[in-house]
Amino acid sequence: MKTDIIAIDNHGAGFERVLDETGRTAVFKDLNKKQTMALTLCAEEMLSMARSITGEVKASFWIECEEKNFELHLSTKTVMDKEKRQMLLSASTSRKNEAANTLLGRIRDAFETAMAADPDRGEQLPMDLLADLPGHPVNDREWDGYERSILRKVADQVKIGIRGGTVDMAVCISFD
Repeated sequence: MKTDIIAIDNHGAGFERVLDETGRTAVFKDLNKKQTMALTLCAEEMLSMARSITGEVKASFWIECEEKNFELHLSTKTVMDKEKRQMLLSASTSRKNEAANTLLGRIRDAFETAMAADPDRGEQLPMDLLADLPGHPVNDREWDGYERSILRKVADQVKIGIRGGTVDMAVCISFD
């Protein structure tokens, strides 16, 4: 079974639909309360992680399931730099790019890794100096990895595939 594909963005559009669809899928597959909470937690953390790492998000979300085996999918486009690429792959269970599983895929991945730009920091003052300026909002861009740790604890497997500027994330969870 495959659910509807839901368009989401970083302004929260579609998030409620994702949670509703996740709940409906859990009911359809006759999951108990604990299993439903685990599936919902995976969906929430996927959305949060994608927004935290990639920034601007216009993505598609859907669930595929067979019996009690679920794959939650999120696909988005982003401007890729070396730091973002490393953070995404660090969230993967294998720590490898799932889109690079053939010889040509590995060659493409090596080329894209080498060509990825360094993160644009601009000419910014250090955060400790910015915090001292009156009326200056402090935006901490550091990602603490909270979502990644939750997904690793709850899900059986997290797969990240990067091809060009397209990121595909799949979270696999099975209830036996």
